[in-house]
Amino acid sequence: MSPPMFAGTSSPEGPTAVSRLIVLRWGLLAGEIAAIVGVPVLLDIPLPRVAMLAVVALQALGNHLVARRLARAGRFGDGELVVQLVADIVALAVLMFLSGGAANPLISLLLLPVAVAALALPARPVMLVTALAIAAYSVLNIYYLPLPIANAERAARLHLAGMWFTFVLSAAMLAWFVVRMKASIRARDAELGEAREKALRDERVVALGALAAGAAHELSTPLATMTVIAGELERDATLPKAAREDIAVLHRQVTACKDIISGLAERAGAERLDSATAVQGERWLADVFARWREMRPRVDAELRLVGVPPQLTFIADATLEQGLLNLFNNAANAGKAVRVTASGDESGFIIKVCDDGPGFEPHILEQAGRKPFPVHAAGSGIGLFLAHAAITRLGGELQLLNVGGGVARVRLPATSH
Repeated sequence: MSPPMFAGTSSPEGPTAVSRLIVLRWGLLAGEIAAIVGVPVLLDIPLPRVAMLAVVALQALGNHLVARRLARAGRFGDGELVVQLVADIVALAVLMFLSGGAANPLISLLLLPVAVAALALPARPVMLVTALAIAAYSVLNIYYLPLPIANAERAARLHLAGMWFTFVLSAAMLAWFVVRMKASIRARDAELGEAREKALRDERVVALGALAAGAAHELSTPLATMTVIAGELERDATLPKAAREDIAVLHRQVTACKDIISGLAERAGAERLDSATAVQGERWLADVFARWREMRPRVDAELRLVGVPPQLTFIADATLEQGLLNLFNNAANAGKAVRVTASGDESGFIIKVCDDGPGFEPHILEQAGRKPFPVHAAGSGIGLFLAHAAITRLGGELQLLNVGGGVARVRLPATSH
C-alpha cells in the first residue's frame, strides 16, 4: 500500500509547494486504492477491503478540504500542518492495523510524516509528531489483524520485497522533499538579503535627511548675507553693465539656493510616503525641468515629450522631484548636452536622461545607485543613490545604460483610474 500524503506546509516556498504536495497526495491515494484492490488478486492475500477503502475515502475527503482551504487562504500555519500530519499518521496506522500491523514492511512509512515535520515545523510540534509516530508503531506491535499467509517461506519473500519497496519509496520521497526545502530556504535567504539591503539603504537615506536638515540650518545665514550683498552690487551703477549682468545671474542662483535650503528646512524629518500625490506626468515633468533650467541656465538641455497621454498620472513626492534633479545634474556634469525624453502608456511613465559624456563606469552600472559612491565618481555618487532610493520607494525602477553616452532610464508605474 502507498502512504498517505502530508498536505500543507508553512515552508518559505509558500502556496506553490503546498499545491505540489496536494497533487502528489492524490497520486499516492490512487496508489493506495490500487494496492488494496490488487493485492488480494495478484498476491492471493485477503484484505478487509471495505474498511481500508473507507479509510482512503476519508483521506481523499480531507485532501479535498485541504485544497479548498489553500485556495481560500493561500497558505497554512504551523498548527494546521500539525493537525494534517497527525491525521496522516492515524490514517496510516489504521491501514497498517488492518494489514498485518508492525509486521507489514510498509510500517516504516510512519517516518515520512516525522521527516516532513522536522523540515517544516518548530521543535515542539516536531516532538509531538515524533511521539505519535513512535506510539503508533509500538501499539501496532501488539494490536493488529494478521495477514493470513500460510506459507512461511512465501511470507518471508513478500516481507523482504515489501521492505525493499518501502526503502525505495521512502528514499525517493525524502530526497525530493529535502531538495525542494533547500531550494525554498535559498530563495528565502535571498529575499531576506534583499530586504536587509533595502533596510540599510533606508537607514542611509534617513541619515542623509538628518544631515540635510543640519546643513539647511547652517547655510541659511550665509546665503541670506550673500543675497543681500548680491542685490546691492546689482543696483550699483558704478559697476560695468556686463559685471552687473553677471551679478544678476549670481543673485538669482543664490536666491534659488536659499529657496531650496528653506524647503529642506521645512520638510526635514516630516516628509512621509503618505504625502505623495498623483500628478499629471507631462505637466509635472515640464515643471521640474523648468526649475532645473533656472538653476543651470548655461547647460545645453532639451526636453522632449513623445506620445505621453494627457490623462497619464503617477505618484510623485518631493523626494522623487529631488531625485530627478540629481539625475539632470549628473548628466550635465558628465557631458556638454543633456537630452530628456518622456514617453508612456497606461502601464507607466518612462523618463530617459541622456548625456553625451563618456558613459557610466562598469562598477556604477553594476550597482545602479543601490549604494553611494565617493564624491569624485564623476557625478554619480550620492545623487544617484538618493535618486534610486526615491524612485524605488514609489514602486519605480532606475536603469543605467551606455548608449552614445550615459543614459538613466526611469520607469514610474501609472496610477489606476
